[in-house]
Amino acid sequence: MAPHPLIEKFRHAGQGQVFAFFDRLTPAAQTHLLAETAEIDLAEVAHLTRTLLAPGATAGVNLAGLTPAPYELRPEHGGDAAAWAQAKAAGEAALRVGRVAVFTVAGGQGTRLGYDGPKGTFPVTPLKRKPLFQVFAEKIHAAGVRYGRPLHWFIMTSHQNHAATEAFFAEHKFFGLDPARVHFFRQGRMPAVDFAGRILLETPGTLALSPDGHGGSLRALERSGALDLMAREGIDTLSYFQVDNPLVRCVDPAFIGWHLQRGSQMSSKMVPKAYPEEKLGHFCVQGGRLVVVEYSDLPMALQRETDAGGRLRYLAGSIAIHVLDREFIRHVARGEGMALPFHRADKKIPTVDAAGQPVKPAAANGVKFELFVFDALPFAKNPLVIETRRADDFSPVKNAEGVDSPQTCRDDQIRQFVRWLQAGGAAVETDATGLPSATLEVSPLFGYDEDSFAEAWKKRSPRPAVSDGLYLV
Repeated sequence: MAPHPLIEKFRHAGQGQVFAFFDRLTPAAQTHLLAETAEIDLAEVAHLTRTLLAPGATAGVNLAGLTPAPYELRPEHGGDAAAWAQAKAAGEAALRVGRVAVFTVAGGQGTRLGYDGPKGTFPVTPLKRKPLFQVFAEKIHAAGVRYGRPLHWFIMTSHQNHAATEAFFAEHKFFGLDPARVHFFRQGRMPAVDFAGRILLETPGTLALSPDGHGGSLRALERSGALDLMAREGIDTLSYFQVDNPLVRCVDPAFIGWHLQRGSQMSSKMVPKAYPEEKLGHFCVQGGRLVVVEYSDLPMALQRETDAGGRLRYLAGSIAIHVLDREFIRHVARGEGMALPFHRADKKIPTVDAAGQPVKPAAANGVKFELFVFDALPFAKNPLVIETRRADDFSPVKNAEGVDSPQTCRDDQIRQFVRWLQAGGAAVETDATGLPSATLEVSPLFGYDEDSFAEAWKKRSPRPAVSDGLYLV
């Protein structure tokens, strides 16, 4: 019997080891392995082996000519208030005619939080313990009502959590959204390789595959048909954010307006770094192009540099919130003169030995390849960075305890609700950190940002007393 054409293709590429145990597998396991190998672009793996694994390819990031990137200051920090108002009006106009969709990168699991399930299903709000997906769904629904045009929501899952995510939405009746406007698709995967570029097996019948990084979201949008759907619906602008940040203004008219008025193909939000060691990427300019330099790649001496006023020079921290032009995404996804570079990450990768027995390495034994979405910025025309308030846009849930934990995120949500109430004239006493003695929560269906809350609060009569357990919906 002649070998399967795919097996021959891998052998010809020097990757025949992935079928070393093929004859031992059951027919179902053979079919599964063939399906996994069919995902692999062998030419891409060979290119990455040459460019990222060859001697000297692990050299550090080139920092020559690097300078801090400019950004649009918020009005309270000296920015042009009239320009911000114009941007907001332009963004609202785009929302009213249906030019905008929302995109959430949601491929992760809650493992670091000690939670078994897709991260988007993690309960995150302070009183009702709403899951992350519900928070975003209610913001998107409320924005659609406010602007008279329901929004499409694109959600990128992973092979690991796709089925569970779809089931979660079905169980909760899509949190009131029209299911026809909620679109799920899987992130791409890349094989892990050893240091010689040989694809690793995780078990005798499965490849060592991992998600291709948040930058892979752009390829996934193209491959899934999402971009074509947007074109049919008249959507040309995509609001991008990651699933771990419930504070995000996923429908921010001012941000959208800045992006559209500047003719930008990709725009980003920044927050001033809280301290030099904060683990945020840095917006910089290099060779006339906007780039993001990871905190791990920028020498600490540069991270600690200050200007004449004593502020950090490399102040603009990236928080993974972007607005992108639909056709720009298509060009990047197709690699039309602007393919994103892969990054290598040396990892301890569970695999098998020559006898097919499991191996759990004590040290890094291979490489995973990842794409970063911010690597699209150097290719974008008129890229733009705007300042945002950390307190109103960024409080991710990443760690079980300490910084960026469920507790810090709940506290930040409560502080935001308190600020909205106080701005509306409610008497709410707080401690020195801005936390009240009461536990408060505002449903996004009541108010999903400062403006929508203020409008709803003015209309509400009689206004409720602010007490423990207050929930506005």
